[in-house]
Amino acid sequence: MLCEHGEEGSFGLILNRPLTLQLSEVLEGMEQYEDPLLLGGPVQPNTLHFLHRYGDIVTDAVSLVDGIYWGGDFEVVKALVQSGQTTGNDLRFYLGYAGWSPDQLATEIELGGWILTKADASLIFSEEPGRLWRTVLRSMGGEYALLANFPDDPRLN
Repeated sequence: MLCEHGEEGSFGLILNRPLTLQLSEVLEGMEQYEDPLLLGGPVQPNTLHFLHRYGDIVTDAVSLVDGIYWGGDFEVVKALVQSGQTTGNDLRFYLGYAGWSPDQLATEIELGGWILTKADASLIFSEEPGRLWRTVLRSMGGEYALLANFPDDPRLN
């Protein structure tokens, strides 16, 4: 999920890599959040990021696309979690992020290193993260649907 793109570079989050860690294992007072943490990317894996559907409640959140917000006032998010008012269907937490230097991502896209599609909040928040990639490819149809059936490691085919 591309969150920020500009002359300084790009910032994004990997959406489909669940970790074996729970939020409460890295942040005190968050036992009510029971969904697993996700690996947001290899850069600064000691940082916590979040996507959510609470743009009208979480101040300073950045609207990415309809129904998907990035960041914002963490104290509001923490209060939502602690009061039991949220789940992984509305809020996802990520350790680390994916980052690109200026023009790096554009070059990778130009070389065919990425499959692009518009983000869909209903998939991001409702689909089990480990199945998200295949679900998105199937929804794109055609040759992309065929890719959805490839094993993670083609040598195992």
